[in-house]
Amino acid sequence: MRIPYTCPLAWIRPIVGRYLPPEVVAVRVPLLHLSNFQINDWPDLSAKSYAVMVLILPTESNRKWRDHELELVEVVADQVAVALSHAAIIEESMGARDQLMEQNVALKSARREAEMAMHARNDFLIVMNHEMRTPMHAIIALSSLLLETELTSEQRVMIEAVLRSSSLLAKLTNDVLDLSRLEDGSLELDLQTFNLHEVFREVVNLIKPIASVKKLSVTSIMAPDLPAQAVGDEKRLKQTILNVVGNAVKFTKEGYVSIVVSVAKPDSLRDWKPFESYPMPSDDHFYLLVQVKDSGCGVLPQDIPLLFTKFAQLRSGSSPSAGLGLAICKRFVNLMGGEIWIESEGLDKGTVATFIVKLGL
Repeated sequence: MRIPYTCPLAWIRPIVGRYLPPEVVAVRVPLLHLSNFQINDWPDLSAKSYAVMVLILPTESNRKWRDHELELVEVVADQVAVALSHAAIIEESMGARDQLMEQNVALKSARREAEMAMHARNDFLIVMNHEMRTPMHAIIALSSLLLETELTSEQRVMIEAVLRSSSLLAKLTNDVLDLSRLEDGSLELDLQTFNLHEVFREVVNLIKPIASVKKLSVTSIMAPDLPAQAVGDEKRLKQTILNVVGNAVKFTKEGYVSIVVSVAKPDSLRDWKPFESYPMPSDDHFYLLVQVKDSGCGVLPQDIPLLFTKFAQLRSGSSPSAGLGLAICKRFVNLMGGEIWIESEGLDKGTVATFIVKLGL
């Protein structure tokens, strides 16, 4: 843009090394307002922030600018624009860095507070679990003793209800404590040598009385090559098996529940689940494969991912529950270096729960 020789801006001369006098500043102020310039290709400043530079080249007369002079001015303007762009990028990156540092500090503080809250919650649950366990065990023991005495049919029904409710409450408090310890990483496996066959016999003996009330058939098949002795956490393995089999009995009104136990082999697992790395046995360990089938109510395909979510209530469930059993099972199985999954073809078509865990020899 060329300014006419008669424009007040043309009277200004460069003043080097001094502040501009007020009259010069007053003349420069209009330069900040784009409306004072009749230029058709100004950028739309409403869409993005811009830095606008005005370069004034005063002359003594109304001269004609040569092409090479205009090109030189354009080069200078381009270099200044690049410098301004770099400065803006540096300023923006420094601002982003400062913001990121502030967010990291806030995140660390929030994490510390969350960890403190989790530890406080777990300490509370441990104390409450201990305080509740003593009276709860007394209620369970006395109710069991009362059932062995002479009772009327009405009294027996009431005592059985007390026993069921107290047993359920005791299991729920233990599940909540286990889940909290699993989440904060304080629960560790107690690895010992144990009788693997005896674990499944105990599970069947515990489940059969419950299943007999529904007239369900409970069978257990152990593969001939299944090791009799194994090294692992017997308590957590038994708890996992009881939870899975207990769920099968709970959601089966009639028919059967079967437990099939074998040594996991990579070739057979390919037909069921695509593992990232298939379990490979060695001289010091093997993978136990447990499959629990039932003829129960089944599960809708869209509900299967929710089965291992804590406190989840399924739309297709036949009876309400706390939603902790399978969530705890998954964490126990993962802790034992394994996987667990469930398959079902839909409602009233039964369910197949399968899990593998790593055990020592």
